[in-house]
Amino acid sequence: MKFKVLGSVGVEVDGRFHSIRGGHQRVLLAVLLVNGGRLVAAEELYTELWGDRPPVTVENALQAHVSRLRRTLHGWSDGGCALISRSTGYSLEFAAEDLDMNVFRRGVAQARAAMAPDPARAAHLLSGAMGLWRGAPLQDVAGGLICQSVAVQLAEEHLAATEDKLWLDLEREVPSAIGELKRMSIVHPWRERVTEMLMLALYRCGRQAEAIETYHAARARMVAELGTEPSPQLKERFLEILNQSPACAGTAANRTARPALAPELV
Repeated sequence: MKFKVLGSVGVEVDGRFHSIRGGHQRVLLAVLLVNGGRLVAAEELYTELWGDRPPVTVENALQAHVSRLRRTLHGWSDGGCALISRSTGYSLEFAAEDLDMNVFRRGVAQARAAMAPDPARAAHLLSGAMGLWRGAPLQDVAGGLICQSVAVQLAEEHLAATEDKLWLDLEREVPSAIGELKRMSIVHPWRERVTEMLMLALYRCGRQAEAIETYHAARARMVAELGTEPSPQLKERFLEILNQSPACAGTAANRTARPALAPELV
């Protein structure tokens, strides 16, 4: 049995995805999963399930949802997980590799470690990690503060991993890199790393004028909408492209240096 939160919340059994019936049970499962086996206080669960309007018999209501979820999981389980009741809260014990969120994070970490010595392997690992995603994380339970905060963090981690994959595609001269970078620059116009990579990709295939225009368009948008200038790194890259610096030529020595890898989120 595998747990899924990178998309709608549910369980995969024998390759088949099963949603958890009942919104409160889905939220309960999600909160227990993202806490990684740690005890979640009953008061936190009250807030996550009912917000500021808990039922009068909130303790009994929570116990009822826990019992239903336990029965549901027991029907699918091969003994690899257990929903534990404590005096102050609840926890779900399961193997870390049985949660897609953990598998994604491990794959991204392995890919980043391999980017310099083995870019092809790093790209393969990133593709595998990103292939776990089935949509927005925790998409059907992200109303409470715990799930909402985790969903935001996971979305940022996915975007950073996407940027890493695009950098590897740029370095390996994958033909689709420019198209994907252009798409990303539209969807995420404030990601300077995407703008920098698009500028480099255009310059390296002989489209210096487009690379320069990409910078000017990004700068004009930032000044008009944010009232700020591009970062020193982006300005430096623009000047290198403008002056046809060898640093932009894509030699093996330069290709491992910029842009800087996105830091891992914890």
